[in-house]
Amino acid sequence: MSTARTGSEPEAPEPQQSRVGPRALLALRGFRGLLLTRFSAQWGDGLFQAGLAGAVLFNPERAADPLAIAAGFTALLLPYSVIGPFAGALLDRWDRRRVLVVANVLRGLLIVVSALAVAVGASGTALFVLALVVIGVSRFINSGLSAALPHVVPVRNLVEANALATTLGAVIAVIGAGCAVGLRGIFGDDNFGSGMTSGVAFVGSAASAWFAIRFPRGALGPDEVDEPSQTLLAVARGLFDGGRAAIKTPTVLAGFVALLAHRMAFGIALLVTALLIRFRFAAGLGGLGQVAALFGVGILVAGLVTARIVAAVGWRRSLAGGLLLGAIGVVAFGLPLTMPTTLVAALVISFAGQVVKLCVDAAVQRDIGDELRGRVFSLYDTLVNVAQVVSVALAALVVAPDGASPLLVLAAGACYLVGLGGFAIVSRASRAARIS
Repeated sequence: MSTARTGSEPEAPEPQQSRVGPRALLALRGFRGLLLTRFSAQWGDGLFQAGLAGAVLFNPERAADPLAIAAGFTALLLPYSVIGPFAGALLDRWDRRRVLVVANVLRGLLIVVSALAVAVGASGTALFVLALVVIGVSRFINSGLSAALPHVVPVRNLVEANALATTLGAVIAVIGAGCAVGLRGIFGDDNFGSGMTSGVAFVGSAASAWFAIRFPRGALGPDEVDEPSQTLLAVARGLFDGGRAAIKTPTVLAGFVALLAHRMAFGIALLVTALLIRFRFAAGLGGLGQVAALFGVGILVAGLVTARIVAAVGWRRSLAGGLLLGAIGVVAFGLPLTMPTTLVAALVISFAGQVVKLCVDAAVQRDIGDELRGRVFSLYDTLVNVAQVVSVALAALVVAPDGASPLLVLAAGACYLVGLGGFAIVSRASRAARIS
């Protein structure tokens, strides 16, 4: 069983990792099963979210403005921010295999209900509440998959395995979004067509549940339960336990600071990009598909090279480099406010952000004990979603109606630099505390 480090325990200057290559990782049966579970779920996520975005942003039967778009993004991100810390306790209490099965079945049913709501023209609160619940369950599933990964691969290979799993999973999500674009061409871009498109995402949930149920009971942890015997009390303490574990683990705390900065910058860039494509470039859902495709390429490239970068220059320098690259990319390619440079900005930001995320994921998986890992990953998702919701909401108050807001682009770059400074301060403070 793995154990969590605390600030009072010795820590290696840099996490030690080794590489064995994708072929050796894929030879692990448990890892292959977890990949199939993840890929199915994320394909459905990508399709559902793109279908919903098409229904809200590019549906001729609906109006879209910055505040409406911001509300849509909030619907996609806020639910897990509310339930995540408490759901994390369940990942550290119940058989994760069973949780993945039940959550996927529930999500599939909710997708069908949401698709019907879109098809009949539901909007406003009703549609947003349904989207909140669907995406909330999706985030819960993703946390469970991340918490289970150390049970199917050796700890020394976590960076590489996590890079392969999350990177390919993100690419699969982009493919799912591309499928949504194609299905809208078949079903149409009105309410009925948007509902039909979103409903197909049910297939991903059903497949993910099927792959998860093939794991033996207990194979994905937790190995032991470090929670109160009363379930409600354990759930209520999820936020506190996850936060305490993160604060006591220097690599995780510093990583959280960096990732929060990236997600705030990404939230600003996301709103600006959506408005530019919708109004200034008039590129429609196809333009959003191009951005998603370049975003997927950036994630894929990061997955291929992050383990090598970490092995060559170390975990901290890799993470800091990702933040610096994000700052340069969003300003240099975002300020021209043209479609070609926006596509390049999407590529650079996605690459930089994925490097940061992979480093933080590996820190949580390696340095947090299995009995707490689910709660920390749930807190992790909650914090980054709150950061993105806040940045989108604040940006929506000042963004130009067509998205042409250079000052917001500069603000996104500033978020990366503030995150870089915060990461350096926390890392330096943790080193000083260990020396003293």
